[in-house]
Amino acid sequence: MNVNEHEEQQDQSGDDAQVSTGAPHDTAGVPEAAIPELVIISGMSGAGRSTAAKCLEDLGWFVVDNLPPALIPTMVELGARSQGNVARIAVVVDVRGRRFFDNLRDSLADLAAKHVTRRIVFLESSDDALVRRFESVRRPHPLQGDGRIVDGIDAERELLRELRGDADLVIDTSSLNVHELRAKMDAQFAGEEEPELRATVMSFGFKYGLPVDADLVADMRFLPNPHWVPELRPFTGLNEEVAAYIFNQPGAKEFLDQYSELLRLVAAGYRREGKRYVTIAIGCTGGKHRSVATSEKLAARLAAEGVETVVVHRDMGRE
Repeated sequence: MNVNEHEEQQDQSGDDAQVSTGAPHDTAGVPEAAIPELVIISGMSGAGRSTAAKCLEDLGWFVVDNLPPALIPTMVELGARSQGNVARIAVVVDVRGRRFFDNLRDSLADLAAKHVTRRIVFLESSDDALVRRFESVRRPHPLQGDGRIVDGIDAERELLRELRGDADLVIDTSSLNVHELRAKMDAQFAGEEEPELRATVMSFGFKYGLPVDADLVADMRFLPNPHWVPELRPFTGLNEEVAAYIFNQPGAKEFLDQYSELLRLVAAGYRREGKRYVTIAIGCTGGKHRSVATSEKLAARLAAEGVETVVVHRDMGRE
């Protein structure tokens, strides 16, 4: 998998749009500490801009794709007035907005005058790698017109030459895959903290089908079904008596212990590979008793390990 598999080669249908920035904006009266940090992501089409932007989004940045450069100071001003809700902004600037590209230098000068901390990340790649990526997705280069892909690459490289020279960070993605690019972005922007992993623990019933978005699936049908215990049948796995019945069965506690340990190993690998979201599906026959109780216990353990966890009971109440 290369970095272009996550790049969206969008049409240039917005090139003729007229954008009014209104009256000049500034951050007068806003404490300097409230002014958000800014990262501008640019570079060659197919070099991994979308992947880099997604990485920052996963790290908690507010990301705006294809914002006209003239509007960058306005976006920063809005962030400064958000009372700390938008502390870090990432803006993707590329040739899809080339009519506004000449305004970038003026915007950068404006930001410097307002003491905005900004960095420019430029994604670079060799001509050979870019040609292979465009050919693999069977899409034209945004600037090739009636010419060849290499003509578009040459035109874009010339257009971006000055910006590349001003970049604070240049990443050559010619030989990088998606995970390696994300690792480089993490190293630059994650700081001292390990990137956060967010988990959704979902109970479900096999008779209603597997969750299509599940990364991991566990089957609790090896345990006796409380459905066949008349006094427990009306309740769900959220009921304490139902949960006690389930986890007093042979193998239930052992499963919870060993599966939790497995998830620690998997979570560490997900972080290394740049995966920030995981959906763990826990199934039983109807999604009412065993899967619900197990999902609750498992989510509590993940939360205790510092994993941001959401519990969803997909099929509970469906019967």
